[in-house]
Amino acid sequence: MNIVYGVIGGIVALFFLVVLRGAPYLPSRRKDVALAFDELYPLGSTDTLIDIGSGDGVVLRQAAARGARAIGFEINPILVILSRLLSLRRPGVQTKWRDFWLTSLPPETTVVYVFGESRDIVKMAARVQSEANRLHKTIWLISYAFDIPGLQPTRSFHAHFLYEMSPLQSAKP
Repeated sequence: MNIVYGVIGGIVALFFLVVLRGAPYLPSRRKDVALAFDELYPLGSTDTLIDIGSGDGVVLRQAAARGARAIGFEINPILVILSRLLSLRRPGVQTKWRDFWLTSLPPETTVVYVFGESRDIVKMAARVQSEANRLHKTIWLISYAFDIPGLQPTRSFHAHFLYEMSPLQSAKP
């Protein structure tokens, strides 16, 4: 019995520690994600979507169903395993055990999907902007539940906001 309590306590502690580093796990509703993709950014076979904090992989599977390559970065190893199991028969879906703050986006990235709570959303947008600059390409950012202060969304639909993160020109002396 002590082993069971130890395992449960370890899982709870893992989820708590992950929340200190990122957003809490709140499962996305498949219907909401599908509508956001249909209304904001119609994904296709030329897109590679990166889901930051991909949780159980709902966003990844919805993106892959539209023909996109979908890669999830998830810091919680339990959710990585769950996402991989739920996405086993879905071509084009990958879930990686990664910390977004320490990982570069793949060069083929076209869209980044985030659920960043208010304490992190500005930092997340700045990180995606930095990656757009590094890759010298526009990256579309879809933020769920939080608009980004100081940035004007290109479009919005219910609780989803779409931002165009174009590479910035550096000033020459």
